[in-house]
Amino acid sequence: MDAAAAAAKSPQSSTAATFSAMAAAAAVAAAARTGSEARVSKPALATKLLSLSGVFAVHKPKGPTSAELLNRLKEKLLAEAGMPSPEWTKRKKQTLKIGHGGTLDSAARGVLVVGIGRGTKMLTSMLSGSKRYIAIGELGKATDTLDSTGKVTEEKPYDKITQEDIESILQKFTGNIMQVPPLYSALKKDGQRLSALMKRGEEVEAKPARPVTVYSLSLQKFQPPFFTLDVECGGGFYIRSLVSDIGKELSSCANVLELTRTKQGPFTLEEHALPEDKWTIDDIAQSLERCSSLFPAELALKKSKPEESNEQVLSCEYITLNETKGEDDVIKTL
Repeated sequence: MDAAAAAAKSPQSSTAATFSAMAAAAAVAAAARTGSEARVSKPALATKLLSLSGVFAVHKPKGPTSAELLNRLKEKLLAEAGMPSPEWTKRKKQTLKIGHGGTLDSAARGVLVVGIGRGTKMLTSMLSGSKRYIAIGELGKATDTLDSTGKVTEEKPYDKITQEDIESILQKFTGNIMQVPPLYSALKKDGQRLSALMKRGEEVEAKPARPVTVYSLSLQKFQPPFFTLDVECGGGFYIRSLVSDIGKELSSCANVLELTRTKQGPFTLEEHALPEDKWTIDDIAQSLERCSSLFPAELALKKSKPEESNEQVLSCEYITLNETKGEDDVIKTL
């Protein structure tokens, strides 16, 4: 009876085994197809990356320089697109052009405008456009960099300074004014940044005062020794110099404790600046589409000349993929 039952069940067991084997084979095939699709998707992503063109904004945190942040963005995009890859090294030379307009100090955070593709030609307009900042100044201390990252060079009393004292002098720093830029800056002497010369201990003369524009300036908070300013200004303006000059005007001294750029041109920190977890090809493509409405149509085609101001230098990276066999030669930064 048991033998007969076993014989009766054996066809079903054989059938189950067959289905199990088929399912396993199907899973292997599916996995193979997935891997193949993944390999195909990298060149597709690379094609999409190289087709991106326009201007968007990212959120720069405190710490990295604007150039370092641009490199980080570039590396994330290239890694996502699998560039370089065997498929791309077989193709003709392709170029990814990316840059930023309007340098933020390493100690500052906020909106950093980035151009990609033909959008790099639009960055000059970002330099001359208005910018808005929230700055926290500290009374009683002066530093060589005019912010909290530098060495303290002077200390003066501030205990008699009132909120009314600060508010009463702000009008002097509003409108078209003359401003001496800080020694630690992106301004250049003989092709080298003043900040780099200062760090090497070389003697550097202050640049002469130059015309700048402050559209609005208000005191948001005063809790001695700290005061918070809301500033909207034009291109070439230094918040560090403003805070230092305010300290001097109050018969004391001051430096910038914190600085946040909340707006640059039409881009705002809350609405447009992409955080680092959104630095993907798709997210940037969507941002470019949304931000295209912020500019006149003719601006995208305009090839404006760079501004004469030395500190307003566009930082652009040209990532060139060449037809070559050597891995070290695949990506070149020119």
